[in-house]
Amino acid sequence: MSKFGCLVMGPAGAGKTTFCSALITHLRNNRRSCFYVNLDPAAEEFVHEPDLDIKDLISLEDVMEEMGLGPNGGLIYCFEFLLDNLDFISEALDPLTEEYLIIIDMPGQIELYTHIPILPALVKHLTKTGSLDINLCAAYLLEATFVVDRAKFFAGTLSAMSAMIMLEVPHVNILSKMDLVKGQIGKRELKRFLDPDTTLLDDDTGEGEDDGSGATTDTATLMRGASFKRLNKAVAGLIDSFSMVSYLRLDVQDEDSVGGILSYIDDAIQFHEAQEPREPNDEVEMEYGDE
Repeated sequence: MSKFGCLVMGPAGAGKTTFCSALITHLRNNRRSCFYVNLDPAAEEFVHEPDLDIKDLISLEDVMEEMGLGPNGGLIYCFEFLLDNLDFISEALDPLTEEYLIIIDMPGQIELYTHIPILPALVKHLTKTGSLDINLCAAYLLEATFVVDRAKFFAGTLSAMSAMIMLEVPHVNILSKMDLVKGQIGKRELKRFLDPDTTLLDDDTGEGEDDGSGATTDTATLMRGASFKRLNKAVAGLIDSFSMVSYLRLDVQDEDSVGGILSYIDDAIQFHEAQEPREPNDEVEMEYGDE
């Protein structure tokens, strides 16, 4: 019988472990079973202790010390070692029943989700094409403060799209830490980020030739600014042409928000498969800011 799981991913600092903790608390409060897997070999502190921790197999600190590798090279080595020892995961997850939601907390190095084939190999092992037969979805977190820098927001969105293409599992993309921008951005403006609107880049003011003091920007600086602007527009156009990425809002301080995200995850993995398909929980569409 199928198992159910969620791979929690995203850049460093996006709030992945905090989201996992909030999700576990919500599940337990609602008497649902979960199994927490930490696959970040550098993680040290947890609100909820993992049921399975990659550091019991290999730790980034040991790899860096013994192999003389840096953080990124050491992380890749850890995951290559994990792929050579997949029984470590299989033996822990195989006894679980369909009542459990398996929550897998991933590290923040985005190269794992973009161009290195390590994660696709792991996902293949976990899903129906592998031995564990887990109905798996990915929750990709992007920090909501990225909306302040629109070029940075579209770069983060591109990384989310790259993960969607690489992993080939259902995705739930999430703007996390909404409490940090609450009141700073209106609801109408926020909607343009939830379903990324490429015209957001048109709203940015161009690089002026006069900084207000009478001094003019040199030609080389203007050319660099124009080049980056064209690059940003090209990235946004690529995202728009695929039309794959849209976001949900998450405030981990609000249990209704966490429950709303969970309802989308449940739909993506068909957790309630005995029931008729249902609409996602509208509670996730909370109001943030004014018009």
